[in-house]
Amino acid sequence: MTKPQQNKEQAILKAAEREFLTKGYAGARTTSIAEAAGVTHAMLHYYFRTKEHIFERILDEKMRLMSESVLAAFGQPGLPLPERLRNGIERHFDFIAANPDLPRFIVNEVLARPDRYECMQRSVRRIANVLMLDIQRELDASAARGETEPMDVRMLMLDIISLNAFPFIAYPVIVPLLGDLAADRETFFRLRKQETIEVVMRRLMPRNRRDV
Repeated sequence: MTKPQQNKEQAILKAAEREFLTKGYAGARTTSIAEAAGVTHAMLHYYFRTKEHIFERILDEKMRLMSESVLAAFGQPGLPLPERLRNGIERHFDFIAANPDLPRFIVNEVLARPDRYECMQRSVRRIANVLMLDIQRELDASAARGETEPMDVRMLMLDIISLNAFPFIAYPVIVPLLGDLAADRETFFRLRKQETIEVVMRRLMPRNRRDV
């Protein structure tokens, strides 16, 4: 593929990402994508054939980036467990912050078309099982030494994903409720990231040391 062709393809993907994330799959229109990308509708179909193919390309890329980001952070067994988890939380949060519409988009698409969940699950499953098994071994060893509370890694990961993703999903709803706390978006999310880290670190702490 020549460079001009690559540029056109990337322009289409960039425009399609905005269209899908803001309108969802059902609401997205290939005519709008073509117009935003500066190409003809026929050219869009030449590169990607159908809306479904564009959607799958974008979804696969987002899942790949998220998987690589999480793996790069949580997959550092040489680090002490708390530091490894802290890095993982920060990298996961930063990925969502760079793609703030993605969590809501994924939830909406799964609810609208449950068959899409299998596609998303395949993308994550490649690293999830090995990664969680490795962290579970570290959690068990740490608990045996009395350094952390015994914990199921699946619950821990669910805590991290929930705490990181929910503020982005619910931000339009919680702004009026939180007043000045959420008035400055950048400051609010910086505080939320730190809050998530502190909550998870405290959860790891043995119960008899939490009030010390």
